[in-house]
Amino acid sequence: MLIKLMLRIIFGYVRIQVEGYYIERFINICTNRKILIWNLKRKKGVQLFLNIGIKDFKKLSDISRRTNCKVRIINKKGLPFLLHRYKKRKIFAIFLLVILIMIFISSRYIWNIDIIVQDNQIIENIEEDLQKLGLKQGIKKNKIDKEKIINEIRLHRKDISWIGLDIKGTNVKVKIVKSKEQPEIISNKDYCDIIAKKAGTISKITAQNGTAVVSVGDTVEAGDILIKGIMEGKYTEARKVHSLGIVEAEIIYSKTKEVYSEQEIYNKTGKKENKYEININNKNLKLYKNNSKFDLYCSEINQSKIKISNNFYLPISITKITNFEQTKEVKKYSIEEAVEIATQELTKEFENELPNKENIADKNVKTVQKDNSVIVTLIYKVTEEIGEEIKQY
Repeated sequence: MLIKLMLRIIFGYVRIQVEGYYIERFINICTNRKILIWNLKRKKGVQLFLNIGIKDFKKLSDISRRTNCKVRIINKKGLPFLLHRYKKRKIFAIFLLVILIMIFISSRYIWNIDIIVQDNQIIENIEEDLQKLGLKQGIKKNKIDKEKIINEIRLHRKDISWIGLDIKGTNVKVKIVKSKEQPEIISNKDYCDIIAKKAGTISKITAQNGTAVVSVGDTVEAGDILIKGIMEGKYTEARKVHSLGIVEAEIIYSKTKEVYSEQEIYNKTGKKENKYEININNKNLKLYKNNSKFDLYCSEINQSKIKISNNFYLPISITKITNFEQTKEVKKYSIEEAVEIATQELTKEFENELPNKENIADKNVKTVQKDNSVIVTLIYKVTEEIGEEIKQY
């Protein structure tokens, strides 16, 4: 349908008004005779506005006579009428013709790939995997093997449970559902140990089933057995059991930051300039001579792809580069100020990473002073449950 409409634009079409009491019959006859009409709009019950190609328009005289409808041309559109209007401007006409031919040729290729992951989750290296399977910008649409891509991705990517490809116009939408990692479920009938999933110092241990092999105050490493799945009775031999229990430990977390006594601070002045680049099929064309009129600046880059409709992209993108003028000043800090700055920044990082701030047992700051800087280490001691059931094989 898209190709047919583009051909109508190239060969010309007219916007007409059809008036009469048998408009439905008029439409039915056009459909039966395979006459392409589009953009239909009815008005006042007896009036219909629609678009039709020049060649097909000549076929309407018989249909209008049979249906007793009046046909009137409202508008003439398309390349033939433009060429007639601008016949003295040959360069413009040729340029317009070239653009239309380019659009027609571009419609056979893929120029944009949208990867949509359910719940906005992150799928690593999916773009590279799709490119290896042939799905990349500039590929012909008839060269895309959808079944092969879907099967290969699902076969080799265990983190993807479902993937679908939807090709519309020059756009491909890749829809992905990420697999959920399911923890191993250990039955109560299975023998298992409880091991440490993190290194720390044991602060509490309660063995409800099994035998505790560590005590409060012991230091353990990740992977060490905490409660062994063995029970020994007074009058019976040792037997394997499903370990149950609670093990808490104090975990040490630390972060380090170096703050210099002199720091360069950059501030925007409020002045800015815009520069543009055009990218045509990965070939870059700069529309400016000099990088910037500012001596000191930072840049913000925004790229937008050119598209005719939601799903019809062209192999053209425009990059807007905004340069913001800056000033530089050197700010000096005392040792106390540098330590305070580093501590605040490290504290914010910890607050974003630690899930339960109520479990913080202790907080300590260590500093090492150098000639022109101070190194600040923030240490958190956090109480956490570290026991994890591991099946015995």
